[in-house]
Amino acid sequence: MDIIKIIGIGIVALIMIIVLKQYKPEFAVYISLIAGVLILFLVLDKLIGIVSLIEELSNKAGINHEFLGILFKITGIAFLAEFAVSLCKDLGETAIANKIDLGGKVLIIAISIPIISSLLENVLKILP
Repeated sequence: MDIIKIIGIGIVALIMIIVLKQYKPEFAVYISLIAGVLILFLVLDKLIGIVSLIEELSNKAGINHEFLGILFKITGIAFLAEFAVSLCKDLGETAIANKIDLGGKVLIIAISIPIISSLLENVLKILP
């Protein structure tokens, strides 16, 4: 069960961070980053399976591969931005966290422009 491994890494990291903050608070960030990377490696196999399933389904449905690539980029930006925002908030830097969050949202909108324009073109074709 992968969730038990993920929870275990999280709890061990949490305990280590709590203990380290008393003596060497600067090392708490490193523990948090290492725990995040370990959890990412644990779910990477599942993530690859999800991506291949989505690609297979899009081939069957005849969905444009450009749009699929855009959706994967958007998902990646959302995950990375959320990870960075959480890390900044853990360190008490909410102002920087808010800027990263805003930047991620702007990038997502910018990258999604081709999908939005294609959708609008299709709507305009349907309208008389």
